[in-house]
Amino acid sequence: MVLTDSHAHIYAEQFKQDRDEALDRAYAAGVRTILMPNIDHTSIDVMLETEARHPQHCFAMMGLHPCHVLKDFEQELYRVEDWLAKRPFAAVGECGVDLYWDKTTLAWQQEALKVQLDLAKKHQLPIVLHTRDAFNETAELVEAAQDGTLTGVFHCFSGSKEEAERAIKLGFKLGIGGVATFKNGGLDQVLPHVGLEHLLLETDCPYLAPVPHRGKRNEPSFLPLIAQRVADLLQRDVADIAEATTRNAAELFKL
Repeated sequence: MVLTDSHAHIYAEQFKQDRDEALDRAYAAGVRTILMPNIDHTSIDVMLETEARHPQHCFAMMGLHPCHVLKDFEQELYRVEDWLAKRPFAAVGECGVDLYWDKTTLAWQQEALKVQLDLAKKHQLPIVLHTRDAFNETAELVEAAQDGTLTGVFHCFSGSKEEAERAIKLGFKLGIGGVATFKNGGLDQVLPHVGLEHLLLETDCPYLAPVPHRGKRNEPSFLPLIAQRVADLLQRDVADIAEATTRNAAELFKL
């Protein structure tokens, strides 16, 4: 079984002591490809270093995370633009809107997302969207920017059936992670109504570890637990889930 982790912060500080070991565990578990979303300028060096050490498996994105959209966000976006012009990346991201942590920066977050949507179109790259407590705010901006060329994924999707349909109508994938395994995660009411061609698997490590590891550090080797949960909800064989989501990721990210 070959799996793709479409969203993993494997370069994060939480893996400083055992990053290579965590990646070895991932490969042993069948996770062959890992997509790494950027946060801001402080995460770029270690992310690219991780990619350089594991060039067959780890692929970097370039973007500005909405929780790091502060008063200097324009400078951060200049750096993003500069890097996108300098070398290849798998996607623009992660970016979007987050109203869980700080609602006061909403206008800045919206402006930053508009810029990154334009960059995704300019560079013909998929865009990876973070939408915590802000699905509608994010989707509205994507709808306004969609000219038929935008592709991407609503990462860490945990929304309603109607929100899933809205994302799919935009031509976007849904990134399914550890929330699918949570007792009250809500995805048991949604995923049975979504075609497998619209799904990606992700860990979002080191966050959102799936059951039975909930509350602990997440890592890519836990992805088979998420794949199995999706298989159970869709009443499909887990091998079908692995094959389809790996194919979906390869097509979206041009791997």
